Amino acid sequence: MNYAIDITQLNKTYANGHVALKDVSFQVQTGDFFALLGPNGAGKSTLISILTSLCQKTSGGVKIFGFDQDSQSQQAKSCIGVVPQELNFNPYDKVIDIVVNQAGYYGIARAQAKPLALHYLAQLGLLSKADKPAIALSGGMKRRVMIAKALVHQPKLLILDEPTAGVDIELRRSLWDFLSEINRMGTTIVLTTHYLEEAENLCRNIAIIHHGEILKNTSMSVLLQTVNKEAFIFYAEAPLLVAPALSSQFHVRLLDSHSFEVLMDQGDNLNSLFLELIRLGIVISSMRNKTNRLEALFLDLIKSV
Repeated sequence: MNYAIDITQLNKTYANGHVALKDVSFQVQTGDFFALLGPNGAGKSTLISILTSLCQKTSGGVKIFGFDQDSQSQQAKSCIGVVPQELNFNPYDKVIDIVVNQAGYYGIARAQAKPLALHYLAQLGLLSKADKPAIALSGGMKRRVMIAKALVHQPKLLILDEPTAGVDIELRRSLWDFLSEINRMGTTIVLTTHYLEEAENLCRNIAIIHHGEILKNTSMSVLLQTVNKEAFIFYAEAPLLVAPALSSQFHVRLLDSHSFEVLMDQGDNLNSLFLELIRLGIVISSMRNKTNRLEALFLDLIKSV
């Protein structure tokens, strides 16, 4: 099978003795939208740094579209566009120059790079800002410049490290649409994010890493079928001083004077919950389902390690 990423028994131990990756193995299929999830310090950044040749592995194998990272480094790197967490351009440069100059690192002549840059800036809603210095842009616009910069050499693989961190909801949704479209057109995407709703909505396959080891590596649909918890937020008409004293099958947490959260197993009867609330004299004005299914599963996995 043709893999965009093929990682075999990858290990990384830093000079201070910290073991960041332990025998990590997984593949990302060509054309996939793949989530790499894990808590802070799990090994995600180290893994991405190795994939992008910013960090030397201790041992193991890495291939990018069949190119061996050790013996075919240039070919492997040319396949990758990366959007790191931190902004990495001169804020006083014009937006168009930031993107065009990036293309130059891949041997793309300026005459060829400028139309490409304008194309991606237009797709990302930045065409009117092309001649503005980047310092004049909002935080969300700067994130979009980073994506245009990563795409200008038209890589087959796009790696996104927390691409929507600090971005407002409207912009996040528009970026989702853009990323889904370029994935549909053939770009393989690897996404790391702390917004688990983002991964659940966008990604078809997933790996969860913790303490440098892969805990899960499967399809998103199969993984979500294992979730067995649901959370509901209830809003009470009268103020509450403490969380309702429900039976032990329900895990209750007071959120504020008028709302509380109930965590329950899928299949538990909501009617029995409402009967208990009635018995306690608590009148509910409204309720909503809170659970992000992936978030529930992710937390369970991390706690179990």
